[in-house]
Amino acid sequence: MVERTPLVGRGAELDRLDGVVAAVLARAGGGPGGGDGPPGVVDLTGPAGMGKSRLLTEVCRRARARGLTVLRGRATEFERHIPFRLFTDAFADLDPRLLRAPLPDPATAPVLHGPAAGTDPGGRTNPYEGPDAPADRFAVHRATAGLLTDLAGRGRGLLIALDDLHWADPASLELLDHLVRHPPPGAVGLVVARRDRQTAPSPAAALARGVDTGAVLRVELGPLDRRTCVEHLAPGLPPGRAERLYASSGGNPLYFLALLQGQGADPAVPAGGLSALLLDELTPLTGTQRRTAEAAAVLGDQATAPLLALTAGLPDAGRLDADLGALSDRDLLRPGPAGGWSLRHPVLRTVVYQHTDHRRRTAMHRRAAAAQAGTGVSAAVRAHHVERALTGWDPRAAAVLLEAADEARTTAPASCAHWLGVVLGVLPHSPEYAARRGELLLRRARALSLCGRLNASRDLLHGLITRLDGAREDDGLRASAVTLCASVERHLGRYGTAVALLRGELARRPAPGPEDALALGLELGSSAPHALSYPEVREDVLRAYGAALRLGNAPAAAGALTTAALGEAYGGDPAKGRRLADRAAARLDALTDAELADLCEPLARIAWTEFYLDRYPEAERHADRGLALVRRVGPLHLLPHLLVCKSVVHMNSCRLESALELCEEAEGIARGVGSDELLGLVLGNKAQILIAAMPPGDPLPLSVAEEAVELAGSRSNWWTSLAWCVLSYAALYAGDPRRARSAMLRAGRGPELPGLQPSLRPLFLEALVNAAVGTGDPAEAESWAAMAAADAERLGLPNQLASALRSEGAVLAARGEPGPAAERYARAAREAARGGATLWEAQALVVGSALTGRAGDPGTAADRWQRGRRLAEAGGSRLLTGLADLFPPDPARPPLPHLTPREREIAELVAEGLTTPAIAARLYLSPRTVDTHLSHIYRKTGITTRAALAALTARGTP
Repeated sequence: MVERTPLVGRGAELDRLDGVVAAVLARAGGGPGGGDGPPGVVDLTGPAGMGKSRLLTEVCRRARARGLTVLRGRATEFERHIPFRLFTDAFADLDPRLLRAPLPDPATAPVLHGPAAGTDPGGRTNPYEGPDAPADRFAVHRATAGLLTDLAGRGRGLLIALDDLHWADPASLELLDHLVRHPPPGAVGLVVARRDRQTAPSPAAALARGVDTGAVLRVELGPLDRRTCVEHLAPGLPPGRAERLYASSGGNPLYFLALLQGQGADPAVPAGGLSALLLDELTPLTGTQRRTAEAAAVLGDQATAPLLALTAGLPDAGRLDADLGALSDRDLLRPGPAGGWSLRHPVLRTVVYQHTDHRRRTAMHRRAAAAQAGTGVSAAVRAHHVERALTGWDPRAAAVLLEAADEARTTAPASCAHWLGVVLGVLPHSPEYAARRGELLLRRARALSLCGRLNASRDLLHGLITRLDGAREDDGLRASAVTLCASVERHLGRYGTAVALLRGELARRPAPGPEDALALGLELGSSAPHALSYPEVREDVLRAYGAALRLGNAPAAAGALTTAALGEAYGGDPAKGRRLADRAAARLDALTDAELADLCEPLARIAWTEFYLDRYPEAERHADRGLALVRRVGPLHLLPHLLVCKSVVHMNSCRLESALELCEEAEGIARGVGSDELLGLVLGNKAQILIAAMPPGDPLPLSVAEEAVELAGSRSNWWTSLAWCVLSYAALYAGDPRRARSAMLRAGRGPELPGLQPSLRPLFLEALVNAAVGTGDPAEAESWAAMAAADAERLGLPNQLASALRSEGAVLAARGEPGPAAERYARAAREAARGGATLWEAQALVVGSALTGRAGDPGTAADRWQRGRRLAEAGGSRLLTGLADLFPPDPARPPLPHLTPREREIAELVAEGLTTPAIAARLYLSPRTVDTHLSHIYRKTGITTRAALAALTARGTP
């Protein structure tokens, strides 16, 4: 009804979408426009019946006419748990020979390999099934992006149009999120249509973030105006009747056309609204015609003529052909590709489905499932019908649902959890099924954790543990549930609860078996250091290691060693950490991925350990292996830890673009997991990267750091401390040294700083040194610098030694000793280079070059400036390139061009080494006023310390 009418009243929206098509053509070299045109993703929103599908049809028609390859998929209301249903529908009409053609880089698209991909119920190619399909959802994401890029390159570009996104299955939504965050390179455009109010929060948030960043164009459809409806959709009607139709429809084109088609002389809206109008169209149907329409509503896009006959229970093929013809003539059913049939609009399908007698509808689903058995149709599609046909416990039906759950375990864990939940809902509560129920509950909790629904997993596990209280024998089920529950609690930041659970289970009598005790001990070693200091749990970790050796469990032994290595390295004993890390890395490297599949977390721990030990290449290598493994087998909540570890390695080695990309991927996952702790960890590190990546004075790093601290709340642990440390640095770079000092002391839990990470204390103390210099307190700055030097000497780590040297340089510069200060910065640059920290090397060179010039060595100053700026520019540090441009090697270039006379006067007094009170006395100002001027100076110049300001001011001093 809607798609057969001309498109009216959407000229402005169509022009915007035409611009997107033109931009896709431009990227393919086939039309005007370019990279500065519209985004490649369009979010088309509006209420039901507003014309989104009709507009999408027109855009697809125009795109095809201009030479684009067009893939169009549609989610359906009643198939929300069939994995990747939206995308398999989009690929359904693609030429299978094109799918199987070789790609330029086979490794990028494993989904396409093999002699035959799967097929959907209509016999069409399904690239997400088959013997060579990827084993995990993240491989599907990457393979799909590679496929889209390849398809775009084989023609003049590609447009993917996805309709009714609000009904999409979770696996499709995850894939869409990946494509929005990582748009396929090349001439690829993506348009999604959805009802805004019915869209789940996660995809809605992902699209909203894309709008904020400029990656997504939002097009909202509102009601048609009165003139458009009356003149174009109802030409020739008497004006009064047309006006009444418009008033009743509210400008909704579907409602308007339903009123126009369904009403006789009286245009008043019936009591049932649109549903009643659509049901009126079914009134003249014969009994078999109505059953055929109802079978089409049950089958959705699986509705072929043979399956319609079986589902509706119509043995007469001739009668079916006649009924299909009659339903087509009434425009209730429409023929589709591959012999398929569908009701003309999703709203009509919903109305017919919901008004089909419940018993008849259940019988139709049962007949559909039976008809599909043994035909090669996936378990997921059969499970959809089996679920809707269930009226009680049925072992054969449960077997289909469990098969579908097992197939979806790694590729679509949300669907896996759903089908396990369906089985649990009908499983009898009698004693003979008690063990089976416990096993299924544990499997469902694991699936929920894999897809990031940590709170739901936790609640289910606590219920299972309570259920097993007092059971004499449970075959280790309780210990497994406690281990998983503690892991989930840990990832939710509830470390104390995790430790209590584990210690309680280990103390139970009878004691857990050796394998169960080992699993509990390994998790205790992972959870306890977050709630306690590592020395308090060292014996527990070593005990788990000994148990792993006795049992010959090599993965567990490697896991215990990584816990010990991380504990020692984090706790500030690099020598012991290195020895343990060497042993742990050797054991991990000797294990296959299959052996590590159930114990991925040691790869994250060894990567972080190596980062803390300034072993960046080793850290990245193990993080990469962990990412590859976790993307295949999960769990989802482990990915952000690995992504963040790799991102901070890239940040320190000055690869800021990739560092930010990694952190943003981690952020997308963390926001969906539901753990404030995990999201706070990601945002804290993201803010740290943004400080270096954004130009001087940009407010974004501070706002991200503030969100991280807000998420941390009042907790006191590793990641909370990190969030406050990063806020300190962000405040410092925003020109607020007092707030920087306060935040760092909050991170350290007081002036003795017991809460600061011991292995990174010199780096964090550097912020306190610069904050003290910035507030005019040289005695405090010297005290913090001395503490940093002592810590760095004890640690012996190159990057911590570099940090302590920068602190000494800042103190010397503030005292008016540019020569010794420049020497400290030069040594700091060498130490940072030795540790592979290119970002910090560049910073030391840039700041130190000005001090070198002030000390009377312009040639060396120019060399250091040039190298520092070159490193910063190559690594994408707009902060350092901006600062370098304020420290030009040409002394003729005027410094501080944007300062007021008063600000320049204060800057010159800073260069003389005066403290804030001394400047206030000299200029007859209050110290607070001087600090306010200094904040303005820092913000305008991007400089964060008095030492840097003194060096910069000296550039223009004779």
